[in-house]
Amino acid sequence: MSFETISVIGLGYIGLPTAAMFASRKKKVIGVDVNQHAVDTINQGKIHIVEPELDMIVSAAVSEGYLKAVVTPEPADAFLIAVPTPFKPCAEGEVPEPDLAYIEAASKAIAPVLKKGDLVILESTSPVGATEQMAAWLAEARPDLTFPQVAGENSDVNISHCPERVLPGHIVRELVENDRVIGGMSSRCSERSVELYETFVKGECVVTNARTAEMAKLTENSSRDVQIAFANELSVICDKLDVNVWELIALANRHPRVNILQPGPGVGGHCIAVDPWFIVSKTPEEAQIIHTARKVNDGKPEWVINKVNLAVAKHLQANPAKTAREVTIACYGLAFKPDIDDLRESPAMKITKKIAEIHAGRVVVVEPNIEALPNNVNKVELMSFEDASKEADIQVLLVDHKKFKILKPTSGIIVDSKGIW
Repeated sequence: MSFETISVIGLGYIGLPTAAMFASRKKKVIGVDVNQHAVDTINQGKIHIVEPELDMIVSAAVSEGYLKAVVTPEPADAFLIAVPTPFKPCAEGEVPEPDLAYIEAASKAIAPVLKKGDLVILESTSPVGATEQMAAWLAEARPDLTFPQVAGENSDVNISHCPERVLPGHIVRELVENDRVIGGMSSRCSERSVELYETFVKGECVVTNARTAEMAKLTENSSRDVQIAFANELSVICDKLDVNVWELIALANRHPRVNILQPGPGVGGHCIAVDPWFIVSKTPEEAQIIHTARKVNDGKPEWVINKVNLAVAKHLQANPAKTAREVTIACYGLAFKPDIDDLRESPAMKITKKIAEIHAGRVVVVEPNIEALPNNVNKVELMSFEDASKEADIQVLLVDHKKFKILKPTSGIIVDSKGIW
């Protein structure tokens, strides 16, 4: 059965590119989002996020009539859910638990328009068991239809999990080229999901079950988190031993079987900083290394802040006529990785906000990928590189954007968390 109309629920960093790729293959795509501004922007043929090449694809898809955005789901043949999976509130030191409220809301939103023969795919990165929970919510909302957890291969509605695994800044290319892990709740569910993704995916669609597909995404990002934690812990050790960690890693990586990653100010983004907790929350006694890596990486921003405090003290010692209120600190970068505008779970953002909170003087930030600071960033001024590099007494590099690799401040004390200055 071919899919003539595809609905994508959630038009963010994953949902919108996915919708655009289906539309670029001449499929009718209905994008759904609760954000009216995002919906209006897309319907104008524009995009509300920064992602190379995406603007041209969306513009063409909208102008040719293959893509439209709405706030309320409409009937379709396939529904892809790509909504956030944040944490539930928890006290400091507690293991955060995933919040499936957005998935539940998306399920209940599409339930009224489901019909026999439809396919529902959960793309949101989720704890093990979330796809089955989604199926239960759908079954509760539509008792007139059958679902795989009861009817198996003969269910009216097919359900699968297919996690996204793309790199921000390269999403358009990787959506097409990367392999996809597809976990259906039955063989029929997987078979139909493969058919859908092969509309534009050139990579291999590898079939497994829903739980393994969920765990695959969590494993990929937990592996990266552990590797980054090793590099971050190494940087702290080297600082204490007066060893240049960047030189050390370069030397160690000359070994043919060693590939140490680069340390930084922490770990951010909607994947690596989040997904390992989904494993820890489910299996707290067993996930020892994964839990430790999370604590190491979550602790790195505080280490950077201490370095900034030491730099301020050093500056004041060299300038005894000055007070802390007269010291300007410039933070370079707010995004969670280079050359994007995504600030989610960004350690650079956490560091900047904390510095602004504790520093008596002026704090400025240079972030070339945004036009305005978020509303939750207080006592911070957005500034150009040229002005900040001249005016600041303490220069704090947090993100290695391309621009920062080319330019370097010519004055002030430098605190470099990325090893490029």
